[in-house]
Amino acid sequence: METSFYSEEELKAIPFKCIGENVLISRKSSIYSPGEISIGSHVRIDDFCILSGHITIGSYIHISAYTALYGKYGIVLEDYSTISARVLIYSQNDDYSGEFMTNPLIPGHLTHVTGGLVKFEKYSIIGAGSMVLPSVTIGEGAVIGAMSLVTKDMKAWTVNFGIPAEYKKDRKQQIKLLVKEFESRHKKSS
Repeated sequence: METSFYSEEELKAIPFKCIGENVLISRKSSIYSPGEISIGSHVRIDDFCILSGHITIGSYIHISAYTALYGKYGIVLEDYSTISARVLIYSQNDDYSGEFMTNPLIPGHLTHVTGGLVKFEKYSIIGAGSMVLPSVTIGEGAVIGAMSLVTKDMKAWTVNFGIPAEYKKDRKQQIKLLVKEFESRHKKSS
């Protein structure tokens, strides 16, 4: 029976760099350069997502609908991170100064694309409609509120939002205990 997600056999036929177990990827998503994409276990990627470039997705990660990851310079999503709907993550950026041309159809010597690794550390969350620019680390357990623009690193276990995103308050770390309990129960049932 065909579902809205690729079957395990279909996923194995896609030449990912590596892919774990219990991975659900919508048939309506777009995956470019799968040989540069690593996916852990227990991952769900919903409808209309775009994955392109060097992307490493850990385990227990949900990427909600209409999200785009542009990983020319690398994107890393560590375990238990969550990406809400309509999030844009860019690891590269064109030069808009007027000194260079822009867009991927122009020869490289006429453009000036810059960028850097974007990293979401464990337990981080980014709210719906947000955008992350290149060379940013979202610290462990950090939260980015909906409709935010992330232009700089966000400290671990903080709540941040706005345009640009700024620190608002600290976040509780109870999640660490819940994850230990979850992993302990999961190992016993395996």
